[in-house]
Order: sequence, then structure tokens, then C-alpha cells
Amino acid sequence: MKPTRLTREQSRDQTRQRLLDAAVVIFMKKGFGTSSVEDIAAAAGYTRGAFYSNFGSKSELLLELLKRDHEITMGRMRSIFEDGQATRADMEARVLKYYSQIYRENNCFLLWVEAKLHASRDPKFRVEFNAFMRELRQTTTDYIRAFSERVGTPLPMPAEQLSLGLTALCDGVQFFYSSDPQSVPADFAEAVLAGFFGRVVFGAS
Repeated sequence: MKPTRLTREQSRDQTRQRLLDAAVVIFMKKGFGTSSVEDIAAAAGYTRGAFYSNFGSKSELLLELLKRDHEITMGRMRSIFEDGQATRADMEARVLKYYSQIYRENNCFLLWVEAKLHASRDPKFRVEFNAFMRELRQTTTDYIRAFSERVGTPLPMPAEQLSLGLTALCDGVQFFYSSDPQSVPADFAEAVLAGFFGRVVFGAS
């Protein structure tokens, strides 16, 4: 049987995805700043022209990678809320497990670090990245409010403040876990995240 011939749109999507996948490998290995368009295109099996047919710049591609990674993360969160039959205890357990383990499920953590560094140096990218980060914080804020309403637990502080604080804590723990796993092993990292989350959100003692 002859392989199905891809449509022009399917072929373009395939090229785009291969470039994105190659970029993850290159950025994680060499860093964003020292990686070139040629590096990415070659790793994906394409030319420089193919890259620019899909992305206007490395910065645009990096932002697309972050959006793709964020969508995967939010997919996990949506799966928690889609179960309309879950009890309060079930919801609390699922959310606590999600938050306390998210640091090790994000294989693209270094991409976010690279993006923050790049945003501090590139004013144009900073505008786009900050706008995206505000959207992310708003999404997290909405989930925090939804969780509070779902389980009937009042929040100890405004959802916007919780969103920023919990995100910053997770980023910090993830940074220590990634750079010094001997001093901050998985069980220790999870205990920190679970402990803070339980006390701040659930009011657990």
C-alpha cells in the first residue's frame, strides 16, 4: 500500500512540529543564545529557508514552544476539573498531587529559564513574553477561584496573589531540584510544595 500523500497544510504542520521538536533539543543542549537557526533547521532535517517559512525568528519559535508546553500543563489541570462527580476530598487530593509533582513533570523547565533571561535582554521579546505570562497567571487565578468554589473553601488571600505566590514557589523549588538534586531530592521538593500548598490553600496544620 502506498503511503498517504500529505496535503500542503499537513506537510507544513509536520515541518513546523519537527522544527519545534528539534528546537527543544538544541535549546536544552546549547542554550537559546548560542543556538542558531541553522542548528535547529539541520537537526530537523530542513534548510534555513524552511525555518523562516514557518517562524519569523528564534524568539517567535521559543514563544511557541512555551505555549505548547503550557497547553500540556493546562490539559492536566483540566482533567482534574472535568470530573463532575469528584468529592471535596478527591478534588483536594488531586490538586495537591498535581501541584506537588508538577516540578518534575515539566521537561521544558530550562526553556522557561532561557525565556526569562532572553526577556531581560530583548525589549521586543519582553513585551510578548510578559503579555503571555500575564495570560498564564490569569488562567491560574481562574483555576484557583474555581477550585475554591468547587470545594467550598474560602481563600486566605486574593486569588491573584495566590497565583503569583504558588507559581513563584514552584519555580524556585524546580530550580533547586534541577540544579542540585542531591541537596533537594524529589521527596524533599514534594514535601515543600505539598506543605506550603496545604497550609496556604487548605489551611491545614
